[in-house]
Amino acid sequence: MTETPAPSQEPRPPLPPFSHDEAVAKVRAAENGWNTRDPQRVSLAYTADSRWRNRSEFFGGRPAIVEFLVRKWARELDYRLIKELWAFGDDRIGVRFAYEWHDADGAWFRSYGNENWQFADNGLMARRHASINDLPIAETDRLFRWDDSGPRPADHPGLSDLGL
Repeated sequence: MTETPAPSQEPRPPLPPFSHDEAVAKVRAAENGWNTRDPQRVSLAYTADSRWRNRSEFFGGRPAIVEFLVRKWARELDYRLIKELWAFGDDRIGVRFAYEWHDADGAWFRSYGNENWQFADNGLMARRHASINDLPIAETDRLFRWDDSGPRPADHPGLSDLGL
């Protein structure tokens, strides 16, 4: 009898090496996951020992990922994210992204950044390096408007379409 892997270890297609279409699909799946703002669910896309650099923070492992995301989304309210493929290789993907959010005082921001991802053979992300800059914006300048805590609608423009 074949043993079924634990849900946290199950392959997460597409698997490396990536074709262009698979890399695009991987990026959109990550975007959709992060737009749920569910730290536990998001953490399952990463290996149990995934290593991260986010801005100036360095950490690893799913418990640290969950703790980081809980803090992030407690501060970055009404978060909406768009990711776009920048480059890819066998087991690596480069992404550019922007997200909009507001703080507890109601001040809005658009955060721009780049991520470098490396994947394990099972399609889980083993390394994530993110560089991010925040730009204050007026609420009227927001571009990412769709229902709360859900994926970006298929007909909502991406970063290039928005001129970002």
